[in-house]
Amino acid sequence: MDKKTIAGALVAVSVMILLIFLAVFFVNRDKLTGSGNSTVITPPATESGVEDDKAFLYDFAFLDEYQPFVAAEDMEIVYDKSLVLSASSVERDLRITILDAYGRVVTGEQFYVKVKGIGEYKDLDADGIIKIDGLRPGSYYVSLKEYEDYELPPEIKVSVKDKIEYTPIADISYLIKTEAEIVASEEDTKQAKVESDDTEHTEIWKDAPEGILGIDVSKWNKNIDWVAVKEDGVKFVIIRCGYRGSKTGALVEDPYFRQNIEGATEAGLKVGVYFFTQAVTEVEAVEEASMVLSLTKDYHLDYPIFIDTESAGGRADGLSVTDRTAICKAFCETIASAGEKAGIYASRNWYNTKIKDEQFDTYVKWLAEYREKPLYTGDYHIWQYTSSGKINGIEGRVDLNLGYYSP
Repeated sequence: MDKKTIAGALVAVSVMILLIFLAVFFVNRDKLTGSGNSTVITPPATESGVEDDKAFLYDFAFLDEYQPFVAAEDMEIVYDKSLVLSASSVERDLRITILDAYGRVVTGEQFYVKVKGIGEYKDLDADGIIKIDGLRPGSYYVSLKEYEDYELPPEIKVSVKDKIEYTPIADISYLIKTEAEIVASEEDTKQAKVESDDTEHTEIWKDAPEGILGIDVSKWNKNIDWVAVKEDGVKFVIIRCGYRGSKTGALVEDPYFRQNIEGATEAGLKVGVYFFTQAVTEVEAVEEASMVLSLTKDYHLDYPIFIDTESAGGRADGLSVTDRTAICKAFCETIASAGEKAGIYASRNWYNTKIKDEQFDTYVKWLAEYREKPLYTGDYHIWQYTSSGKINGIEGRVDLNLGYYSP
């Protein structure tokens, strides 16, 4: 190839490169110049009022999907107000939950939902949850009415069940409250009335030919040194994970549950959990069981999940024997349907007079009776023999149990 041909080829290549450069420039000129439709967020000023040297972090034209390190809370972003509807049914009811784009319940707004063919319902208490009872079984279409500047979710189809099914409710986490959201002194009102006599003593476990020592704990036991507990001879612990409020019926997580189950497990103790019920219907019992399953899904349980039924001076005290039995069974069957072992806790008097005891023979029974030898004549697997025990690692009194149950 002669020099003239080479020179011509070089010129042609140069022209092509220039044309490509110009094309790229014109396609991206909006991003390069900051004009057009790109969004630029004003960076926050420093205390001196001068923009800091990270202004490039607030230019969406600069950011892309490969820069996940930019924290949204550091930007002056107005997130979209898109909503999501979630709904479920236990028995001839609908529970509709309004969520934001991040899966959080939207509170503080009185939304209207429309159930096609039925009517409209308002979230009067602005808690993001609307409960509708007394519906005929079948399929319903639920939509959200337009509300200020929120972006409405699509209509959803929900099946209302004819008869109660003892299966966990998937969206129960939206109903679980912390004690910061309630008046705990009015809701957590367990009134322990356990039969006892002067033969009760706290050292029974040392003389028992059978059974192993266990304890049960809740927030009332405060911070626990679980290593010291294990070293003092305790083999298992039943931990309260939550309760239903005896006044409002709110589902509340025990504030010490997570640290207790993690601490006990790490120390090498076998663990189970219990829930203090104030359910007044079978539907509420399914809710309670669903809450427990939601709270314990990430933990290994050696012992059963117990329903604790006793007096609280609250909403469930006046239940009939038939209703209380059905409620406790609904809890146990819901737990069992999830593949977990279920049990019931009650005093001798409650087993004999407040529930139909024989209907719980297939579940693990936990008896509370404070004397040297129980007068209860039925079979039981765990015996809570005192509430005045002393165990290293726990400040104050603690419930002591003898376990005859093999996990």
